[in-house]
Amino acid sequence: MKVLLLLLSFAFASIGAAQEKVGVTEVAPNVLVFATTTGNVVASVGPDGALLVGTPSVGSTAEISRVLAEKTKSPVRYVIIAPEALKDSQGDAGWGRRGAFVAMQEIALGRLGGHVMGEPAALPPTLSQLGVDRPRISFSEVLSFDMNGEAIHIIRQPPGYCNGDALVHFHVANLMYFGEAFPGDGYPTIDEAQGGTLDGLIKTLEPWTSKDFKIVPARGPLTDGTTVASYVQMIKTVRSRVEQMVKAGQTEKQILAANPTAEFDAQFGHGRTSPQLFVHEIYAAVTAAKGE
Repeated sequence: MKVLLLLLSFAFASIGAAQEKVGVTEVAPNVLVFATTTGNVVASVGPDGALLVGTPSVGSTAEISRVLAEKTKSPVRYVIIAPEALKDSQGDAGWGRRGAFVAMQEIALGRLGGHVMGEPAALPPTLSQLGVDRPRISFSEVLSFDMNGEAIHIIRQPPGYCNGDALVHFHVANLMYFGEAFPGDGYPTIDEAQGGTLDGLIKTLEPWTSKDFKIVPARGPLTDGTTVASYVQMIKTVRSRVEQMVKAGQTEKQILAANPTAEFDAQFGHGRTSPQLFVHEIYAAVTAAKGE
């Protein structure tokens, strides 16, 4: 009996621990941003139901559901999962089991074991342990929603962070979300294993550098296009320095030792991508462009 009570106590403690505190920012009456442990989630909410876009965590789902229920009487829920590293992914975060329509860009879905791009793969063990599912629906190039007084377009981009990148544009709110292409908490990840490219990353971000655009990063607070402009300029500055050192015949080890990101490390050096890894990414892109 004591063993049973101990097991039940542990189970209930685990359930409680799984719930997390979720930050909520109201961008407009029908547009919210939820901050979860795995990343930001942008939401359109109103009489037509709710659309969520981003990288929600399992622990945030109950709280986000509660907030949405206060904002809309409609039970309709759409959830679009943005791509991220498999080690960080929490699949559909439990939204499918709540009856939501859950989708993902098809190439990114394939990495989670979706039935696209060849034979289906098993659900990754990390997701099985969380007790969640992968999305079951995918889109190729464009997905659009006309709901809650908003026109929302989700458009696949050139490979930047990865080859499943897509930007999200809330036209009325003039709000943008780029997923991991604009992490918000540090240097970008250009995931070569997932088809990411430096040029694609820059091409995705450059058109959205006006202060008139509201920007939701993958993580961190809401900002505007001027932050994207300075971010792109930082990337170009580091790329130019690495290009000059490569032209001078320096090796990657020598370039890393020269620390070409030094002036930016205080601002960008504390995210998921270290300064050294970022320089490696730039070096790989520069030498690939030279055919080396």
